[in-house]
Amino acid sequence: MTPATGDPATTAAATGTHRERVAITGIAAGGAGVGRLADGRAVFVARTAPGDQADVVVVSEHGRWTRGRLLNVAIPGPDRCEAPCVHYNRCGGCALQHVSAPGQIRAKASMVAETLRRIGGIDTPVPDVVPSPRAFGYRNRVSFTLRRTSHGVVAGFHRIDRPDRVLDIDADCLLPEPVIPPVWAALRKGWGPGAALLPAGPALRLTLRAGSDGAVLLLIEGGAGRGEPEALLTRTAGLASIWHAHRLGGEARLLAGTAALRDRWGALDVGLAGAAFVQVNRGAAALLDAWVDELAGEVRGQRVIDAYCGIGVRACAFAGRGAVVTGIDLDASAIALARRAAQAGAAFEVGPVEERLADLLPADLVVLNPPRAGLHAGVCRTLREHPPERVIYVSCDPATLARDLARLQPVFGLRSLRCFDLFPQTAHVETVAGLACVTS
Repeated sequence: MTPATGDPATTAAATGTHRERVAITGIAAGGAGVGRLADGRAVFVARTAPGDQADVVVVSEHGRWTRGRLLNVAIPGPDRCEAPCVHYNRCGGCALQHVSAPGQIRAKASMVAETLRRIGGIDTPVPDVVPSPRAFGYRNRVSFTLRRTSHGVVAGFHRIDRPDRVLDIDADCLLPEPVIPPVWAALRKGWGPGAALLPAGPALRLTLRAGSDGAVLLLIEGGAGRGEPEALLTRTAGLASIWHAHRLGGEARLLAGTAALRDRWGALDVGLAGAAFVQVNRGAAALLDAWVDELAGEVRGQRVIDAYCGIGVRACAFAGRGAVVTGIDLDASAIALARRAAQAGAAFEVGPVEERLADLLPADLVVLNPPRAGLHAGVCRTLREHPPERVIYVSCDPATLARDLARLQPVFGLRSLRCFDLFPQTAHVETVAGLACVTS
């Protein structure tokens, strides 16, 4: 089995000199297959699968490990399959479409266990991974990179062979929820020559987010000026609002359209605005939330802190079950939405968790759902000094989870570990760790 004719990975690989046939034994954290060269060094090779006998060329060396490019799969492993996306040979948006669904689940389980052992010194059985209800068409939020060049406008995802370049993607990406691709196609057509109706500048990030009723908002990050958002909204069927932040991750303001996109999470109706965070996979997130509820158990009358609470979905759910809950988040716009949806028993604080947490303790339960960077060291220190009875840590990065669990020892012991495949076709995995205080 060989890469597709014209695959740039194959063309680029021809520039290497050291070539070997390698047995691929696993998938590394970034999604590349991993094997060993004849001299014992690890080699990481994108687009390989466990069990493959792969001909690779070494393209970079880093002491005890190397990076290679795939020349040819001489003998495919049992988990290898044909990727359904027409862009997969060139697009860097997905990493594992060439691995079967069961193979992806096994790879992610092993990845989490190995990362906890290697980084955190935590020996744990390989965890269960709960599959996503949908392998494709699951993302309610998709971000594209737009670049203006001397040859025109290109908008899509970064290329796997040249991450500094953007591969133009129309409405045929397989990951978004079905309402998003037609809006993306209409937006591309409606922004005009040179994307003149968008804010000015050489590069923009465009994020489309779908609400539960099928409406879609657009968040534009980067660029100068407003563009012509009213005209763009009129030209783009299915688009409900346009927001703009002058820099990546900056505060977004409404340019045109409705101020809040209706969305429903569990029993809670929320209004999404700008860059407010919710999980991208509704079906898998519902399974994860149900597990968090099961781990939390009976919370009536208990004090609960929901740290990194976003728009407050989980905090409001706990309050609905009789807990006294305080949510904390750095994003003031997300907290504004949370307060709008809040019910009796739920209060919300704006600010860094590392600065607000100590004043809110003691608590019976602390739920942590940090971004990919994990917990600030001050959060771990505060939890060690004023330990709640239980902690539920929802992580989107096994490496920072492993680091943080090591920081929380010996005050907290790991009592449960379960993973959820919120991001099929990618190397990302969500992990829920249940911890209990062992020093009280």
